[in-house]
Amino acid sequence: MRIDKYLWCIRVFKTRNMATEACKKGQVKIDNVIVKPAKEIFGNEVISVRKNQINYKYKVLEVPANRMGAKLVNLYRQDITPEEEFSKNELLKYSKDYYRKRGTGRPTKKDRRDIEDFTEEL
Repeated sequence: MRIDKYLWCIRVFKTRNMATEACKKGQVKIDNVIVKPAKEIFGNEVISVRKNQINYKYKVLEVPANRMGAKLVNLYRQDITPEEEFSKNELLKYSKDYYRKRGTGRPTKKDRRDIEDFTEEL
């Protein structure tokens, strides 16, 4: 089975087109080698997928015949993503919240003055 179809079947990506685009962008690796969307997948391979700034790792247990329900996905893959990947994402989320809240718009005069005061201290 093709790698893009496999990633779609095990519900890593919502559409097969999204899986194909991720392969073309170099976000999918098999045993640390970037692969094209047409690469054939077999059992006992380790797949790395970069999605939402997290490097997910999956071990192929078996190749499914077609897309299945979400409850059956664990029969065909094993998630071996290290916990550090998720903690890095949490730290990134906190660093973004520090600057400005989403949707608050441009800085006001007071915000600009506070920013200038802060940068002058450094």
